[in-house]
Amino acid sequence: MPIAGRVALVTGAAGGLGSVTAAALARRGARVLVLDLPASPGDRVVAEIEKEAGPGAARFVPADLADLDATRVFVAGLAAEYGVIDILVNNAAVYPRKPFDEYTTQEWQQVQRINADAAFVCAQAVVPGMRRTGSGRIINIASITFFGDFELLAPYVTSKGALVGLTRALARELGPYGITVNAVAPGAFPTAAEMIHPDHEGYERFVLDHQAVKRRGRPEDVANAVLFFAAEESGFITGQLLAVDGGWVMH
Repeated sequence: MPIAGRVALVTGAAGGLGSVTAAALARRGARVLVLDLPASPGDRVVAEIEKEAGPGAARFVPADLADLDATRVFVAGLAAEYGVIDILVNNAAVYPRKPFDEYTTQEWQQVQRINADAAFVCAQAVVPGMRRTGSGRIINIASITFFGDFELLAPYVTSKGALVGLTRALARELGPYGITVNAVAPGAFPTAAEMIHPDHEGYERFVLDHQAVKRRGRPEDVANAVLFFAAEESGFITGQLLAVDGGWVMH
């Protein structure tokens, strides 16, 4: 399944990793739907993408993934409008940070809803079209926090573990239809997500001490992994989790 000419939906695409991933897909010739909150800089992201990839390469589609029923209807509508969404990148996530016994039930549920439940809903909305065409790529953005070594992120880590489980379950179920489902687990990247850490210099040292590669990751590193899973050449790979973390975790 070549990337050029395909329709790709990237959630959380106005943020650091998401915007770079959306731009990378557009440079390969995909028509990219940039999904993020209405108040996000989605229009600016689309403008930047089109400067490089040309007019019509991207479109901002504002939506709040926390509303699961509305998300299902909205994404299904996009799939109907374009005929099929060939590539789905479930990237959207929230990441509060505090001791686990200080989270309210509502906070816990909000993280699961956006990080994991919305990925399930988006997949449900795009899979009928993928089945019809006999091809498709679903790429879930997990996290190396799932492997341990991080604290104060219990709801986030749990949600990313759920994405790994969803990846494997869908890979098994959808493989007969020519649909592959894989996950990318980013390490620590210098995006807005790091603002949750109070000691930035200390966190920088912590990251580099744990990585085998002694440089900070770049969003392009994650985008390249997504491009690999989206490409025709990876069509015999499914149900896999690829850590993009400079050698932090090795399995």
